[in-house]
Amino acid sequence: MVIRHGARCFFFLSAGSQPILSSTPLQVLFYLNSWYFAAFYLAEILMFIYKGILLPYPSDNLVLDVVLLLLFLGLETLRIFYGWKGNLCERSLASCVSLFILIPCVALAVYYLLLQTFVLRLELLLSAVLLCFYGLEFLLGLLSVSAFSRSKVY
Repeated sequence: MVIRHGARCFFFLSAGSQPILSSTPLQVLFYLNSWYFAAFYLAEILMFIYKGILLPYPSDNLVLDVVLLLLFLGLETLRIFYGWKGNLCERSLASCVSLFILIPCVALAVYYLLLQTFVLRLELLLSAVLLCFYGLEFLLGLLSVSAFSRSKVY
C-alpha cells in the first residue's frame, strides 16, 4: 500500500505481503567493511613500500606478500558483493557464498596479522579490527541465512 503525502511516498505492508527479512545491521557492516578494507589495502601497500625500502625484506617474500594482497582484494570484493546482494535480495545462496568466501579472507587476515616476515604494530592493529568485522559479519550472516531459509514455504 502506498500513501502519497505531498512529494513523499510512504510504503506499508498489506496483510498478505511478506515481511522484509534482510538484516540492516549486516548491511551496515558490509558498507563499513568496504570502506575499512579500502583503507586497510591502501595502508598495506604503503607499509610494503616502507618495508621494501627500509627493512631487509627478502624479495621472494615481498613478492609473495604482494600477490597475496592482490588475491585478498579480489576475494574481499567478491565476498562483499555477494553478501550485499544476498542480504538485500534475501537470497540464501548468495549469502552462503559470501560466508564461504569469508574463510579464505579470515586466513589471509590472520596471515597479515601473524605470519609475514615483518609485522608492524599498525598491521597488527588493522588486521585485528578486520577480524572483528569478520566475526560480526559471520554471526549476522548466519542469522540472515537462517531467516531467509525459514521464510521459504514450498
